[in-house]
Amino acid sequence: MFLDSRTPQLPTPEQALQGRPERVFAVPDRHVVLGTPLLGPYPGHLEIADFGLGCFWGAERKFWQLPVGVWTTLAGYQGGYTENPHYEEVCSGLTGHTEAVRVVYDPALVSYEKLLKTFWESHNPTQGFRQGNDVGTQYRSAIYPHTPAQAAAAEASRTAYQRVLTGSGFRTITTEILPAEGRVFYPAEGYHQQYLAKNPAGYCGIGGTGVSCPTGFAPAPEATDK
Repeated sequence: MFLDSRTPQLPTPEQALQGRPERVFAVPDRHVVLGTPLLGPYPGHLEIADFGLGCFWGAERKFWQLPVGVWTTLAGYQGGYTENPHYEEVCSGLTGHTEAVRVVYDPALVSYEKLLKTFWESHNPTQGFRQGNDVGTQYRSAIYPHTPAQAAAAEASRTAYQRVLTGSGFRTITTEILPAEGRVFYPAEGYHQQYLAKNPAGYCGIGGTGVSCPTGFAPAPEATDK
């Protein structure tokens, strides 16, 4: 959570820190707000959505505050190369990870489209390796879909939001949309989990563009032969 005048650059796999086979810190058992388990396996009727939208302290709160459907949230690191990184390593820019939020949700109560709308409206996705005063590759905007349907909805939402952002004078969206498969989500340290619930006056660098994301952008289901 700092301002750096240098231009951040992602490392290559060869440049990334090596990491380690096991996590070097503990993660709490339960969400301090929702009371649900933080780590899986999760109940079978739930689905997982992964997003990066700047500092995960404020980003995680955006999702646990949704009125219905979110079962648990978890702050972590995703999209990089280093195995089981810790916070200082991620902040060095040498792991390739972005600060991410895992949202475990009930699709019968809240749609993935609603989560995407929350994602887009909660940050400025046109800023590259930064979010407000937070500068670094770990603050980049990202969506890591877990299914083809999530991927299609994410792409459609990016197109729809770009249209309205352009009309409002914003630049091109820099959000990366890459499959979650092969991009391990590593939970962050315990003190990062639900940080703003435990520290209500704590720092939050999350801020949107003020431009609403349109709804109805999800692709229609493919027709099947009867």
